[in-house]
Amino acid sequence: MKQGKIEEFTIQSKALGEEMQVLVHLPHNYTPLYKYGVLIASDGKDYIQYGRVGRVIDEFIESGEIEDIIFFGIPYKSVSERRRMYHPDGDKHEAYIRFLAHELVPYIDDNYPTYQVGAGRGLIGDSLAATISLLTASKYPNTFGKVILHSPYVNDYVLEKVNAVENTAAFSIYHVIGEEETEVNTQKDGIQDFLKPNRELNKLVESKGFSYFYEEFKGDHTWKYWQPDVRRAILMVYGQ
Repeated sequence: MKQGKIEEFTIQSKALGEEMQVLVHLPHNYTPLYKYGVLIASDGKDYIQYGRVGRVIDEFIESGEIEDIIFFGIPYKSVSERRRMYHPDGDKHEAYIRFLAHELVPYIDDNYPTYQVGAGRGLIGDSLAATISLLTASKYPNTFGKVILHSPYVNDYVLEKVNAVENTAAFSIYHVIGEEETEVNTQKDGIQDFLKPNRELNKLVESKGFSYFYEEFKGDHTWKYWQPDVRRAILMVYGQ
């Protein structure tokens, strides 16, 4: 299999008031002469290391099963900073959303040959990174046309923001949750049931008429189960 390469850049975020690192997976066929779809991951380093997303993308591009895409992964600096940016109650979560939509996307479009439309951009995340991906697409549905959710944290705030989306045709949602995610250790917030609120999200998304895929897998809140699902998610969302 032909392999792409990883590069990185940093961007000074005015919204967050700090420098943000971004890891980039360029597929093996990368050339400035083509245009590429975009997939942006919060928990970006985890998707590269544990999700093996680069290998999955290279394999599917070589076989012609998905469109050409560039992966952009944003690593978190610490567990506490991750929560501040991704959690609905985090003091940086609104600023992080602005960073994604108003700073990272323009940088990507200025420096890489991308389709500069919402349909050409996707967001992916696991747990709180899935939550912030969904909240970002809900706030900027014309900027991000695809969302992949691996076991998102869901509360009333998240349900309220999704319910407020008026143009449900603007973005599609891929959503999986584990049947065993009834006692998730969230370090900061103790043991929580993820399954029940995800089922509430499922009902809401279906009732609003989004383009939507939902499945409950047999497993818990770990990369052991998300990693194999990365393949299906990318194939379904970026397949051609």
